[in-house]
Amino acid sequence: PTRGLIYDRNGILLAENLTSYSLEIIPEKIKSLDSAIARLKKIISISDYDSYLFKKNHKQKRGFKSIPIRFRLSETEVARYAVHRHEFTGIDIKARLDRHYPLGELTAHVLGYVGRINKKELKKIDPSNYAGTSHIGKSGIEKSYEKELHGLVGLDHIETNAVGRTVRVLNRKDPIPGKSLKLHLDIHLQKTAIEALNDFNGAAVAIDIESGGILVFASTPSYNPNLFVNGIQAKKYRALNHSPNKPLFNRALKGQYPPGSTVKPFIALAGLDHEVTTPEQRNYCPGYFSLPDNSHRYRCWKKVGHGSVDLK
Repeated sequence: PTRGLIYDRNGILLAENLTSYSLEIIPEKIKSLDSAIARLKKIISISDYDSYLFKKNHKQKRGFKSIPIRFRLSETEVARYAVHRHEFTGIDIKARLDRHYPLGELTAHVLGYVGRINKKELKKIDPSNYAGTSHIGKSGIEKSYEKELHGLVGLDHIETNAVGRTVRVLNRKDPIPGKSLKLHLDIHLQKTAIEALNDFNGAAVAIDIESGGILVFASTPSYNPNLFVNGIQAKKYRALNHSPNKPLFNRALKGQYPPGSTVKPFIALAGLDHEVTTPEQRNYCPGYFSLPDNSHRYRCWKKVGHGSVDLK
């Protein structure tokens, strides 16, 4: 099934599916894989990491199944291979739908990302519903709404031979596409929050108090979620993971920050508005505060207290 799209409250597209071209190999049709890959490298750029992922997938799939060795080929690379296509047997270019996040770092922590299904996830999901899918939501909205976004797999009732190769299709049930989501998130406000945080490490969340909808969900620094869709290179992952600024850490969700004195102006305004206090009224601060009939002490940052204080 085609994965559902994600929009902000204004209808701006935040997560889409783009047609991309991948170079795929059917192993059983090739006498020497290493030799074929070496010849391919002279035509198209194939990294050691691409080769590693291909060999890993090769161990998990049958030899007559098509296995990608390079994702997201450029038009130039597609054209270059087309010229040499007659030199290769069992290697072809196929069109796929790839998840893409057009706003990149701006929505990384709220949307999360999809990635290839791993062994741990295979034990938790319905294997039949993911038979035609190689990706699953890993974090954020993509993970929380996986069931809705994924949709339902289609079905071919087929006749096979003894080794599992398809002989003929008897009947077909089309897949049901995933549902698209429209969030409360306002991408214009999100951008404003990110720009306000600037180069600082921090978080900003804005909630619509009438609906409870999240208008802003920002965490800085951020990262490009598109790097994770088809498997991030180890070198790039280490750089993100070992960065002292921890861009992968979702501060808006997992950061634990005491509100401190930032709540005081709002409480003071409420007190003045409801006429339960005045600017001149004085209260004594002993260095802690206790609720009525409760011995627990909420400590002030100043251990000995501030003494007699007014609203100012």
